[in-house]
Amino acid sequence: MNIAVTSQGDNLDSPVDPRFGRCNYFLIIDSDTLEFEAVENSSSQARGGAGIQSGQLMSSKGVKAVLTGNVGPNAFQTLNEAGIEIFLGASGTVREAVESYKEGKLDSTEGPSVDSHSNMPGG
Repeated sequence: MNIAVTSQGDNLDSPVDPRFGRCNYFLIIDSDTLEFEAVENSSSQARGGAGIQSGQLMSSKGVKAVLTGNVGPNAFQTLNEAGIEIFLGASGTVREAVESYKEGKLDSTEGPSVDSHSNMPGG
């Protein structure tokens, strides 16, 4: 199953980025084999709509679950409408977050964990 982890870098040993819409990278990972694709987040510096754009990107990549620290209301709605499950509280390295997910240690969320625009550039 393809899952996405928000990341500060482009490999499995990079730290998890706690932001969804404004993370530096998404690592699209096969949870069984750990094969991955690093996708630079072109929405990270957007003036607005970063969560929506990032959610649409995850949908286009066929992701079934997202592991991140926090998710805002627009990203939550976009991911939820696409049928993508959201797991909050991911931390450590991307590899550690995937292991926590596989061990059932991350919580699935039923709503956003932060207000909109909480991580705007310059905000």
